[in-house]
Amino acid sequence: MKKQTIALVGNPNVGKSVFFNYLTGVYVDVSNYPGTTVDVSKGTFQGKEIIDCPGVYGISSYNDEESVTRNVVLESDIILNIVDANHLERDLFLTLQLIDMGKPMVIALNMIDEAEKNGRKINYRQLTRLLNVPIIPTIATQKKGFGLLKKTLKSPKTGASDNETVTKAIKSFPKAQKPERVLLLEEDEQLLKKYGLSANGDKEKYYIRRRDRVKAITKKIVQDNPAKKSAKKLVDHYLLDPLWGTLFLIGVLYLMYLFIGDIVAQRIVDFTEGVLMLEYIQPVIKRSVTSFIEYESLIGQLLVGEFGVFTLTITYLFGLLLPLVIGFYLLLSIMEDSGYLPRVAILLDKHMTKIGLNGKGVIPIILGFGCVTMAIISTRILGNRRERTIATFLLAISIPCSAQLGVIVGMIAPLGVKYITIYIVVMLGTFCMVGLLLSYIVPGRTTSLMLDIPTLRFPKALNVLQKTYNKTIGFLQDATILFALGAVLITFLHYFAILDLLQVILQPITVSWLGLPQESANAFIMGIIRRDFGTAGLHNLVLSAEQTLIALTTITLFTPCIASVMITFKERGPLVGAITITLSIAIAFFIGGILAWVLGLS
Repeated sequence: MKKQTIALVGNPNVGKSVFFNYLTGVYVDVSNYPGTTVDVSKGTFQGKEIIDCPGVYGISSYNDEESVTRNVVLESDIILNIVDANHLERDLFLTLQLIDMGKPMVIALNMIDEAEKNGRKINYRQLTRLLNVPIIPTIATQKKGFGLLKKTLKSPKTGASDNETVTKAIKSFPKAQKPERVLLLEEDEQLLKKYGLSANGDKEKYYIRRRDRVKAITKKIVQDNPAKKSAKKLVDHYLLDPLWGTLFLIGVLYLMYLFIGDIVAQRIVDFTEGVLMLEYIQPVIKRSVTSFIEYESLIGQLLVGEFGVFTLTITYLFGLLLPLVIGFYLLLSIMEDSGYLPRVAILLDKHMTKIGLNGKGVIPIILGFGCVTMAIISTRILGNRRERTIATFLLAISIPCSAQLGVIVGMIAPLGVKYITIYIVVMLGTFCMVGLLLSYIVPGRTTSLMLDIPTLRFPKALNVLQKTYNKTIGFLQDATILFALGAVLITFLHYFAILDLLQVILQPITVSWLGLPQESANAFIMGIIRRDFGTAGLHNLVLSAEQTLIALTTITLFTPCIASVMITFKERGPLVGAITITLSIAIAFFIGGILAWVLGLS
């Protein structure tokens, strides 16, 4: 017998993860929803499966998050709707849509303590009568109201739907399933396609009607104190101001870069990878395996060779990526819980739309200077596949990670201001030109930032750590097999001397086109394994100032390391992944060759 399903639904930043963690306990399964790159968490509560849906403002098919949420809701038996007491005017739009779909539900009215501090009083008993749905006031960070919520989930109600809307939906789509009718009335594209129907342009009418219902309800149950709200507005005024907001953002991003790019990527990873893995764990593994398998054999190389499954994979996953993953998700959870992330998106939206991204796109771009692999994972926060594809492409082409950046700075600094300026101009020019081209070439459209700004708050440590843990475990579950396959592929190339053959094949490009020594091919090949290894390989070559500039420019634009390559394939799929990596190599050699021609070396 199929388990009953509870869908945990709410707007972004309403505290859903705290409810999910409380109800499900320790075991959580985090995975991509079938056919998407959207993460969905699943767990068990009182014998029922509970699914934590992505945060959305409404249920439709405008982006992947809405499509996933809609599908989960349609297939679920019970809805637990989390509502932010500070933003009833926003959140009740989704609540009324769920009620009109006719699903049994319970509402958790969360953050009532913050609402009171902000001068807001809510008559939730009257709201219960108006909606005819059980409403439990909660303070998620303190677990207040959670005991009553667990009991109430045993007796959900379908709620008082809008008779006019529901009646029209039944008459218009009698053959459709009950929860689908209202979505068809609102012209959900995927459901219209399912039933062979076409839009008639009426959806805006039903949206306006629902918005008017929300206004009428909040007018009856909400009392605000304008004096207390004004202080919050003043803070937001400065955070969203083009000048002060940008200065504050620069400070935040600098701190993020210091944490990810310096403390984690350099200091912590130096210990976990360079000391813990390479000096202690790898030797033990190698001794154990080579005690019964010859090291130089193919099997020995596959298991514990330079690129072996038990050496490269374990070292990369646990020595290199695990600290970066934890650091990244820790920062992201803090920014999410504080309510600052939506403000960043709003501040930079106008600029980012020029390269096919919305304001959220600045987050993975900046994180890429710490670790491109983690930055590619962070593109999940973007609105649709188009934006994720553009962001991934830009990261693969023009963003050097912190490890590579350190080597680049060390090599280019002695060349003087002239060459440093040329390098920066070429990198920025390539980034902007590629972004502009992609915004025209990649099909689809950039999602609009329809954000209602959440209340600023101090993040709760337990909540931040729980979210970091869940997302880190999900990453490791997904990534382990990919890195193992990558290690096997590289070992075969190395064992059968195909890597040496590639050096000869690359000679017309490296020598004739780029004007570099033949040995520079080694740097590009090793750069695929580790970006900083490849860049550091240039140190051993005797290069003129012009050759150094060309080599550094080309290897920066060149394909990212094997970790980033594998994550690109995982996140974007085999076709987009192959196109991204192939074009990044082609663009790198093309720009490098043009620069060599301008400098008179080819």
